[in-house]
Amino acid sequence: MRLCFCFAASLLAATVGLAQDAPKSLDKAAAAYNGPRSKVSMFIWSDKYVYRPGESLTLRWTVRTNGDLYPYTVFAYRQNNQTGVQTFLPAGTPAVTDAAGNSATQGFQPTALADASKAVVIGSGGLYPAVTIPDEPGMHTVVVELRDYAAGRVLKSAYMKIGVVRNAVTISGEITSNRTLTNDTLWTLSGIVFVKNNATLTIEPGTFVFGQPGSTPSSALIVTQNGKINASGTRSRPIIMTSALPFGERQRGNWGGLVMLGKAPINVGSNISSGICPATGCNNAAGTFYIEGLVGNADTLYGGTDPNHSCGELRYVRVEYAGAILSPNNELNSFTWGGCGKGTVSEHLQAIYGLDDSFEWFGGNNDAKWLVGGLGADDYVDYQLGYTGRIQFGLMYQSPDSRGNRGIEGDNSEYNQAATPFSNPTIYNVTFYGSGNPGFDEANSPGIFLRRGSRGSFNNILVSNFFSSCIDISDAATQAQADQGNINMNGILCFNNNRGANGANTIAGQNPAAFNATFASVANRNFSTADPLVSRPFTYSDPDFAGLFASPIFRAGWVQPPDDGFFDQTANFLGGIGDDDWTVEWTSWLVEEDIRP
Repeated sequence: MRLCFCFAASLLAATVGLAQDAPKSLDKAAAAYNGPRSKVSMFIWSDKYVYRPGESLTLRWTVRTNGDLYPYTVFAYRQNNQTGVQTFLPAGTPAVTDAAGNSATQGFQPTALADASKAVVIGSGGLYPAVTIPDEPGMHTVVVELRDYAAGRVLKSAYMKIGVVRNAVTISGEITSNRTLTNDTLWTLSGIVFVKNNATLTIEPGTFVFGQPGSTPSSALIVTQNGKINASGTRSRPIIMTSALPFGERQRGNWGGLVMLGKAPINVGSNISSGICPATGCNNAAGTFYIEGLVGNADTLYGGTDPNHSCGELRYVRVEYAGAILSPNNELNSFTWGGCGKGTVSEHLQAIYGLDDSFEWFGGNNDAKWLVGGLGADDYVDYQLGYTGRIQFGLMYQSPDSRGNRGIEGDNSEYNQAATPFSNPTIYNVTFYGSGNPGFDEANSPGIFLRRGSRGSFNNILVSNFFSSCIDISDAATQAQADQGNINMNGILCFNNNRGANGANTIAGQNPAAFNATFASVANRNFSTADPLVSRPFTYSDPDFAGLFASPIFRAGWVQPPDDGFFDQTANFLGGIGDDDWTVEWTSWLVEEDIRP
């Protein structure tokens, strides 16, 4: 059965009251020239993620033209991501047709868009009848594409990922032998699931895994030291781990999240009592520890002496609505690495709507690239206990309605601030946008917060819109590391931070006096307080973090990353994104309020 969508040119001229239901935005119209770039904000969503063949699909969209009168040629199609076959609307055939049903031979019809808000495009009671899901298992993408008047250049696309499944399976307890989660099945986690006993959990590209809220304890996926995960999605078929609740009802902390535990070095001493210990105490050996949020036992142990240990592979994975509180002061993060080594792969990962940190490292040295963290309640890049890995390319953002805490929270150790190996990550090309409001639950919530003796190298980083300062060196132990040259900062743009104190856009106005005294040295240079001229960072369901024409993020003189086999040396721009938008298609920016019925 073929999935047929019906569009018509009249849809593009329909205006649905934008003023009352528009997505929350702090944007102002960009005055700077930005080349052939659409000013339109547009996002689409279905009524759920996963369907069975024969079910009906409802699709809605919101369009904000922002005064753009450009005549676009509009295309809409469904792509079966397993086969690559595209089915174009409105006829539901492989033949390329625009929204009016015209082919290239007939002549495509460009038209001006109109504003729309939560408008039903396809489905009962909407502008077009409901459609039937085809019997084609796996991940599909519904795409609405705006091209120029000649239908040549793509100027704007909106994507919605859906899964077509034939089965539903609940997983609980332990995975003790190799197992594969296939993309033709809806998988639900019940309680805490441990991967152990040398088992490898493989998750196919385009698979949906749902965390079940309300289970006791909350659902979570834990890959133990003696287990492994292979979750290698693709740009067109990301792996999506999310809340089982309906769209519009999902919240931070609906389920636990993804935890990976390894055997790489950490800096914890022996017999440390912290977290949830059994009656006999935690009794950890030096260089090992029990992961935060879970009961201390053999399944929650991490750390060791193997810097090359592999916890597994994560590629194109989204973790949504995670961070469940398992007990007071014990919660999980969206993504957690405990003692993971260089053999671990962590690429193209998104954490959205987490109740705790988006990405947290407890020791280890695994690297990570292409990270998106949004609308989380705590920190976005959090490391401690001797983490020494490398990170490049990140986009991290908060909103006034979904406040978080710090952009980076970097610790050496809360148990011994002089413990070795020191936390000493190397970070390049990350963008941090705060909410402009006080932190979610921490009054002092700066963009970059270093404490407890941490070291680190921070380069080509954009920090903007934080209620507290741009950078905060918290205590004497960390100040001593800075004074000794063990904290290097090169290429930092601080703009509109320190909002709570109405800090001026100067280095002194953006940062505490202790910071200004420390980082006046030659070793720490390339500080700027210029307007970064980022396109639409505050259009939360459809943000655009690219720099406008003449943005200082592209100026000459930012730092070239090292040639060490990991860093991309061509990224001599500032912040997480340059000319190549690596977030396209596999991410979701949808704000729950914007899609709530």
